Amino acid sequence: MNIANEDNLPEQVERQVPQPVRTGTMLQRGSSSAAIARMEQSWELSLRERHAMRLIVPDDVSGGMSDAFRELRTRLLALAAGTNNFVTMVAPIGPGYGGSFVARNLAAAFAFDEAKTALLIDCDFRRPSQHKAFGIEPTKGGLFDCIEHPGANLGQFIYQTGIPRLRLVPTGRTQEMNGEYYSSINMQMVIHQMRKRYADRYLILDGPAIKGSPDARILSDLADFIVVVVGYGRDTAATINQAVATFDPSKLAGVVFNQLP
Repeated sequence: MNIANEDNLPEQVERQVPQPVRTGTMLQRGSSSAAIARMEQSWELSLRERHAMRLIVPDDVSGGMSDAFRELRTRLLALAAGTNNFVTMVAPIGPGYGGSFVARNLAAAFAFDEAKTALLIDCDFRRPSQHKAFGIEPTKGGLFDCIEHPGANLGQFIYQTGIPRLRLVPTGRTQEMNGEYYSSINMQMVIHQMRKRYADRYLILDGPAIKGSPDARILSDLADFIVVVVGYGRDTAATINQAVATFDPSKLAGVVFNQLP
């Protein structure tokens, strides 16, 4: 696929104060379309803001980028063969290849469907970017805090993004973390619990770069599907094949060629 760009009831409800200060707190748990419809949306990005942030929109008459992400979403749904929800990891071959952009817009594509929700989890502790992309200040913490405090209410680390039905778990505290965090029992519990909050919620993991570290391969153990992001024209076929071979072939959903500016 070619994509042009760069880079039980009830719990408290996910909340976020209006712009310009964007912070998050609790999420209501549910397992049906009715529960999804009750998700609080205290603010929403305008079309102009979405375009400025290079985010796809549902009514893009020009097609192009929105259609490309819809196609990727459709492929993942077909591979899942009717599964209510699943976990997809997006991993770029190298830094600066637009992996976070692809993860962000893939999550937005899932959120287009009013009967589904998407949860974008920033798992790139070396280069976290999703909170910046959405203009969110993660004052309550994020994924790091979920892992370090397994008894905490995970809803406090889920933030609104300004896009209906799309939520974000940022990395939270930024620090160097090794692959053992990704393979820890706490991390496994976090992903499992996040997935269970809504039966129709699709988790998108914004993963670390494949080159130079085993982190992406370790994190892939928690995913049902993997999407590899390649910088168009930057890698040889041999390099791409080597990166793809890093993962379980039964999980590989495809390769996205990201046309960098």
